[in-house]
Amino acid sequence: MQITKETLEKIAHLARLEIKPEEEAGLLNDLNEILVWVEKLNEVNTDGVEPIIHMTREINGFRDDLATNALAKADGLKLAPDHDGNFFRVPKVIKDKSK
Repeated sequence: MQITKETLEKIAHLARLEIKPEEEAGLLNDLNEILVWVEKLNEVNTDGVEPIIHMTREINGFRDDLATNALAKADGLKLAPDHDGNFFRVPKVIKDKSK
């Protein structure tokens, strides 16, 4: 299989990418090299190899989600650039559209 300029343009459109004309030749070359490499995988003998779902045999080690007071409120507020004694003060991020 060979990637053509038309195929590259279609891929770019589907991925919503803007490709500069000076980048096209390099991308075409890279994509075609990738396809050549992937085709080489077809030469590998996979007889007797069981398909895998995960790359490792590790099982997730879930733990209970327990709330703890790891940092005292006063200590946390000391680290804040601005606070009012009980709460962090942050810059306003929502604009009032009615004004």
